[in-house]
Amino acid sequence: MKKTLNIIFCCLLLLVAKSALSHIRQPFDADNLFSTHYHPPASNFKIHLLTNHGGESKQAIYDQVDHLPALIPYPKKITWNKEKYSLKNYTAIYISNPIFQKEARNFQKFLASKDISVQIKLKIYPGEKAIELWMKDSSPNNNKDESYSLTISANSIKIETATSHGLYNALQTFKQLSEGNVISGCEIDDSPAFSWRGFMIDVGRNYQSVSQIKQQIDVMAAYKLNIFHFHLTEDIAWRLQSKKYPQLTAAKHMLRNPGKYYSIEEMKDLINYCNERYITLIPEIDMPGHSAAFKRAMGVDMQSEKGTAICKNILTEICDELNVPIIHIGGDEVTISNPDFLPQMTNLLRSKNKKVIAWNPGGVLPEGTTLQMWNGGTKPKTKYPSVDSRHLYLNHFDPIDGVVATFNHKICDTTVGDDFKLGATLCNWPDRNVTKETDLINMNAVYPVLLTFSERCWSGGGWENYATDISIPGSEKYSAFKNFESRLLIHKEKYFKKVSFPYFKQSQIEWTLVGPFDNNGNTSKPFNIEKMEQLDSIQNINNLKVYGSTIWLRHFWDPMIKSHLSNQNDSVTYYAVTKIWSDKAELKNFWIGFNNLSRSTASDSPPLNEWDERNSKIWVNNNMIVPPKWARAGEKGNSEIPLIDENYETRPPTQILLKKGWNYVLIKSPVASFKAKDWQNPVKWMFSFLPL
Repeated sequence: MKKTLNIIFCCLLLLVAKSALSHIRQPFDADNLFSTHYHPPASNFKIHLLTNHGGESKQAIYDQVDHLPALIPYPKKITWNKEKYSLKNYTAIYISNPIFQKEARNFQKFLASKDISVQIKLKIYPGEKAIELWMKDSSPNNNKDESYSLTISANSIKIETATSHGLYNALQTFKQLSEGNVISGCEIDDSPAFSWRGFMIDVGRNYQSVSQIKQQIDVMAAYKLNIFHFHLTEDIAWRLQSKKYPQLTAAKHMLRNPGKYYSIEEMKDLINYCNERYITLIPEIDMPGHSAAFKRAMGVDMQSEKGTAICKNILTEICDELNVPIIHIGGDEVTISNPDFLPQMTNLLRSKNKKVIAWNPGGVLPEGTTLQMWNGGTKPKTKYPSVDSRHLYLNHFDPIDGVVATFNHKICDTTVGDDFKLGATLCNWPDRNVTKETDLINMNAVYPVLLTFSERCWSGGGWENYATDISIPGSEKYSAFKNFESRLLIHKEKYFKKVSFPYFKQSQIEWTLVGPFDNNGNTSKPFNIEKMEQLDSIQNINNLKVYGSTIWLRHFWDPMIKSHLSNQNDSVTYYAVTKIWSDKAELKNFWIGFNNLSRSTASDSPPLNEWDERNSKIWVNNNMIVPPKWARAGEKGNSEIPLIDENYETRPPTQILLKKGWNYVLIKSPVASFKAKDWQNPVKWMFSFLPL
């Protein structure tokens, strides 16, 4: 039997996950995000891949060997000279224009973290080795305010830019190019594809401390994001102080985190913190929808005559108190009873020299209002600048497919932005309550997806919206993802040891999908493939090769979001087969899941002694892997009850005893019906399997 199995499986993926990256995370140190000393991991981590092309078996061994810095986002144009130069010989920073003083001090501070002392000077002296910061009069690209050029050679380091913001961007790249006291030689000409590169957090539902918000702003800045969208008001709570209406933030009117809100002084501090990093803070006062907290506090509906007057007073107060150029007024998911409400708010803000942004779909707004697309079927409107947030919701992703879908995204349905297709905002909408604020980052895989988003909206391009696959080896899409994933994992190891970064390599994992088998609506029905000795029939069954660790047989938003299967029917069972290698018999850690719960829906917990409600199963070497002992097995979902262990990334990894040599993995993924029992429990026909 063993001999037969070895022959049969020579056509399948062989994966060796010899060493796991550590789960240990230490406190985050924002000031030193790019000043850590990095040593590549030991070369004992190898992927053994066995493929079959035309009947010929070939084995290739891939080692992680990167001689060049892993830059994220990748510059528009870069030429490497493959040399490294010492920074110790530099004694000065020369600035051609005094407006560069602030950023010169940032360079000075960064070099000081490497024990390199330099002076800032307005004149270059003969024989002195200086980092030169030159003012460039103009740039031909659309986003010239953020563009820069950077040249690092044997005898000089020169940066040219038209603005301080461009110089700040150059510094972020400079940090990533440096390793200890040396820096890689190159020539870079860089600018963003999209002018609007944003990140939104919802603190109306779940309050976050100022320190945690600043941590996220620091990461945004390091990866060249420039818009911080601050969703401050919700049905659950109003989180922004109003001196005129203090009852808005009274604890008795908050359904979660009672008494937690942001004072005007805290807001001013956050605005300044963003400005120092060339990030625009956009406060959102959601109106007239998502306003139950307003109604509890004020006793009136926003669209009433009295409510409209109060909303105008609130916006006036914000304009008077806070120095922000743009204000978001929401406008979505509400029945508009007063068609003049949103136009009145827009006109008021415009009279105070504020730009206005609102949700699309949403209410009717005056031309020129920036619209933020949130529904998947929405398209950019003419005469309205657009920001893309379609399928860019962290709360609906799992960590694995979140990176893939964001990498694939084609922002505003184009590869490069313009005056009407501005860019995109990545959103974190954790509707469900949490136990602690750090869960808002960990459960939504904020940092892996944020870095992926940074790559996409800076570099532009992409393939298509709503795509969860990484394609196949040999394709441009697969190669691009594999390249990016390599850089992403280097950044994880290099800069994110101190915070949650739930992502591991998945591009090397190949599955053979076998099926479909008609189960007549009985998801517990077994088929012969479950007997390992019957797998020789795999060659006679219609099957498909797919890659990655989260495989969507049918996405719960199908057909809008494409899955790994192009055609799906219900009442069928698919099997997925792969094979992994272990040098010795030992326990290994795995992420395994069959229904990654959104942090927005009040989904039910998995049933007792089952992976999910579909009777999904997994075997390794013909041994069934038992599901976790769920903390709340079979309990009905409740938005006020936080998730605990329902998703693989938030519970201890599944430990599996592997034997020495080849280990056979078989996953059963059945479905009875695509009709959900209710909207809180969508049918997610998927599985995730990843060796750590």
